[in-house]
Amino acid sequence: MNYYFTLGRIVVIKKAKIRRTGEDWRDSCTAEIVNVLKTRRTFCKKCGKHQPHKVTQYKKGKDSLYAQGKRYYDWKQSGYGGQTKLIFQKKAKTTKMIVLRLECMEPNCRLKRILAIKRCKHFELGGDKKRKGQVIQF
Repeated sequence: MNYYFTLGRIVVIKKAKIRRTGEDWRDSCTAEIVNVLKTRRTFCKKCGKHQPHKVTQYKKGKDSLYAQGKRYYDWKQSGYGGQTKLIFQKKAKTTKMIVLRLECMEPNCRLKRILAIKRCKHFELGGDKKRKGQVIQF
């Protein structure tokens, strides 16, 4: 708050709250490029101390053909009648959350865990580090 004195009275002027909308808001939530090193020293629960971990990007496994929902969907789709269940078309997000898979490099441990980081447009694993003041070469 800003205080102004005028003729013995205190006048309080409140700053207006700036509401973020549109592109400005989206830019603050998502990074353009994220570069992550292939190894990082972080805490291992099994070892009980910080150990080097191998970093990879988590990928979704292959869908099972025998899951209850898939079996029901295939049964319902079979025969005549076209598409029976809705196909989702109102996609809201332009980026996905990046999930890292950390594996302890200790030979007797090999504990795996996952770590979610924020959204980004472009994700790089083990890319070149940016150097401050370096000349760009083509």
